Amino acid sequence: MRKNAPQIVPVESPPQALTIVEPVPDPAQIKKQKITEAEFKLSEDELSILNSNRGLIRLLKNKNIRLKSVLSYLRYEDELRDLQVELVKLQRWVQEHNKRIAILFEGRDAAGKGGTIRRFTEHLNPRAMRVVALPKPTEEERGQWYFQRYTRQLPNAGEIVFFDRSWYNRAVVEPVNNFCSEAEYERFLQQVPEYEHMLYEDGVTIIKFWFSIAKDEQLRRFDSRRVNPLKQWKLSPIDQRAQELWDRYTQYKEQMFSKTHTSFSPWIIVSANNKLKARLESIRYLLNLLPYDGKEEAKTRIAADPNVVTRFHRGIVKID
Repeated sequence: MRKNAPQIVPVESPPQALTIVEPVPDPAQIKKQKITEAEFKLSEDELSILNSNRGLIRLLKNKNIRLKSVLSYLRYEDELRDLQVELVKLQRWVQEHNKRIAILFEGRDAAGKGGTIRRFTEHLNPRAMRVVALPKPTEEERGQWYFQRYTRQLPNAGEIVFFDRSWYNRAVVEPVNNFCSEAEYERFLQQVPEYEHMLYEDGVTIIKFWFSIAKDEQLRRFDSRRVNPLKQWKLSPIDQRAQELWDRYTQYKEQMFSKTHTSFSPWIIVSANNKLKARLESIRYLLNLLPYDGKEEAKTRIAADPNVVTRFHRGIVKID
């Protein structure tokens, strides 16, 4: 070795942390992902749906790859699109014939009213339709006739208006939560049939939907909203008390049906525990009700399923 040459001294490396790598399970061993061992056989039509771009995307989004669930949702999307085509035709008929259509969406909290309205309006011309979701009345509005602020929102000629809750706040939400007096409540029940009859005589078509859900389903939806940051805005102090006041809501709701269900403005009950069915069948009810042009050319069923959508009658023992 050459004298005065630099020496290389080995330096001990610090001990490395021991990393344990868990074996990655073979997807074929996961029971829910054994597509080839499904409990049912797929038809050629079903395979073609799954093999489409949207079918594969939906399949990949479904963590457990439940084929029946994926196929059901894809069929729902197909039906919804066909029904929305009919809604566009319906709106054109409303515009051409200067019809005035007011559609009221009522029901317990988390019943799916807002989501259904979005499916109704998704492809409609915004110039000929409106969605009305009024906040609590101002001090000035409290001094007015109760129906006054709603009257301002009624449809013009050639227009459809969707009310996400309506004047029927005074029939259920307000008395349940003590937001109105007993005298105001009684006056409302007396006036509302007369008010709606005047609208009917003046040519306004009113469709009143009540979206009905079970108590345990409402609780499940509330829990889902609490953990979903995109839905937490939907929770309000009133929602928090809905389960506690369930029976009180039932009492006022039944009184509302008894006093305000009329031949010219009936209540239409929508079973809404299944959101997808509730959306499709309520759209079908509207399409079937109105004599718009081109209805006979529809590529999907127009008549609503009577197991999902029914007209209220006094013999109904329990709605929700």
